[in-house]
Amino acid sequence: MKHSTVTLGEYIIDNQKHYKSTSGEFSRLISSIKLAAKIVNHKVNKAGLSNILGAAGDINIQGEAQQKLDVYANDIFMQTLVNREIVCGIASEEEDDFVTIKGKHQTNENKYVVLIDPLDGSSNIDVNVSVGTIFSVYRRITPIGTPVDKMDFLQRGSQQVCAGYVVYGTSTMLVYTSGHGVNGFTLNPAIGSFYLSHPDMKFPETGNIYSINEGNYVHFPQGVKDYLKYCQEEVDERPYTSRYIGSLVSDFHRNMIKGGIYMYPTSTKSPKGKLRILYECNPMAFLAEQAGGKASDGYMRIMDIKPTELHQRVPFFCGSIRMVEKAETFMAQYPEGANYNDEEVE
Repeated sequence: MKHSTVTLGEYIIDNQKHYKSTSGEFSRLISSIKLAAKIVNHKVNKAGLSNILGAAGDINIQGEAQQKLDVYANDIFMQTLVNREIVCGIASEEEDDFVTIKGKHQTNENKYVVLIDPLDGSSNIDVNVSVGTIFSVYRRITPIGTPVDKMDFLQRGSQQVCAGYVVYGTSTMLVYTSGHGVNGFTLNPAIGSFYLSHPDMKFPETGNIYSINEGNYVHFPQGVKDYLKYCQEEVDERPYTSRYIGSLVSDFHRNMIKGGIYMYPTSTKSPKGKLRILYECNPMAFLAEQAGGKASDGYMRIMDIKPTELHQRVPFFCGSIRMVEKAETFMAQYPEGANYNDEEVE
C-alpha cells in the first residue's frame, strides 16, 4: 500500500462537510481521543520496563479485577476529555456511574457525550498481546446548558454519531466512523502523527475465520453449538479456521481485514452475555455496518436494542455479513434464546 501523507487532523478538516453543525467541536473531540491514545500507547509499549503490569488490586463495577493499565488508561482518557471541556458527559466501563462535565461557568454548552472502554482485552496485558480502546459518541438528548442525565447515555446504537477503536499492536492504529464509511490511521511514532493508511475499510462478504472462546463450548446455547459444527465440517470452503485472541478490538480488526465472524454468546456462566452493549457492542456494530458487515445478538440488530442500564450485557455476533446471517439461521431454530421484550426494540 502506498504510504499516505494525509494525517488524521487533515482528514477531518477535509471532510468538514459531514460535521457542519459541530462548530469544530467534533474535530476537537477526535483530537482529544487521539492525544489520550498516544499517551496510553507510550505506556503500553514500555509496560515491561515500568511498574505498570499486573493487577491494581481493585474490582470494577463489572465485578472484574482491574489491571494497573486499566486504571491508567481510564484516568488518561477521562482527564483528557474533562480538562478540555469538549464533551458534557462521559461514561466509562471502569466507572460506576457517568460523569457530568461542568463548564467554566458551571454549565456546559457542548453537544456530545462519550462512552468508552479505556483498555479492552486487559487480561492480555501481562503476556504482551494486543489490547485496545473502544469509544462511542452521541449527541445529548437533554437540553444544552443543563446537567447530563442517564438518558443521554442510554440511547440506541443507531443514534451514534461516531465510534471507533485504537489497537495497540505491532503498529498502533486508530479506526473510526462518523457514518460515512470506516477509515484507519496508523501512528508514526517518530513523528507522533496518525496517517491515513487504510481508507474505506470493508468487511469481505464472507470469510473463513471464526472467533469464539471454544473452551466454553459446553456452556453455549444449542444454536451456537450447531453453528460451530457447521464451521468445522469438511464441506465446500470449510472447515473454517479458528482464531481467538481474547481482545475484541484485535479479533474485530483482523476479521474486518481478512473476513470472519466474532461471537460472544450467552452461556450458562454468562446468561445475559459478557460484552457491554454501550462500551463494546454498539460502537463495534456501528463500525461493522459502515464497513459492510453485520452485528447481531443472534436474533436481532444490535443497534436496535434500547439499553436500560449503563453496564448492560448482551450476546454479540459480528463480522462478515454472510457469516453472521448464517449464524442467525442456526440461532433462529431455538427462539427461546431471544429474550428482549418489545419495548427494548424499535
